[in-house]
Amino acid sequence: MKLFIGNFFPDEVKLQDEEEHHITRVLRMSSGENIYITDGKGNLAQGKLILTGKRVEVEILEIFPPEQPKKNRLHIAIAPTKNIDRFEFFIEKATELGVSEITPLLCANSERKNLKIEKIQKQVESACKQSLRTIFPIIHPLTPLKEFMEKEPENLFLTHCYKEYKKVSLKDILPQPNKTTILIGPEGDFSKKEVEELYSLGATGVDLGKNRLRTETAGIFVAAGYWFSDLS
Repeated sequence: MKLFIGNFFPDEVKLQDEEEHHITRVLRMSSGENIYITDGKGNLAQGKLILTGKRVEVEILEIFPPEQPKKNRLHIAIAPTKNIDRFEFFIEKATELGVSEITPLLCANSERKNLKIEKIQKQVESACKQSLRTIFPIIHPLTPLKEFMEKEPENLFLTHCYKEYKKVSLKDILPQPNKTTILIGPEGDFSKKEVEELYSLGATGVDLGKNRLRTETAGIFVAAGYWFSDLS
């Protein structure tokens, strides 16, 4: 199954311009080949390629019932790592594992203070095509932690390395019936002040085991826990 991104209109389904270029110049596909098209919002269509010179058209063979979003959604809010490659690796794997929302966080100990969201979005789309996701995760802009706390006060969990705070096991909180938001701090962890403020808002600490995990590893661990809980 070859999945591409397009737009769904009442009377037609059209590939994005970048996808047309990818089909002809990169994949060098031929007329008559079957492809699938999604808009990232749950819609999916099957079609047959019709190539005339540089022109790409798709004869739609079937439009499938839209996929419905999951009720037990996972939102990971995570501080981008100083090494951007590590953060991009997390983005790819979290997308493949079905995370619903990702918010890059700007924290007191953050070493990376800027992020090219457009590039991250492209990586998300690529990972969705690879994993055959028809509902793409929402990617938010880089958000200061204080601003994030004002918007996400409910069903909030956080990972941290401070031993004096009470924590619950990840397996005990996934899946939740609605959206679960889990925060993961930067390489230097959340500051103690940030942890105290989050706990005061009703957030619950989450224990990820005895090993100390890198930021991106913690993110993938949480995403994998969500994926496994969805299988049970």
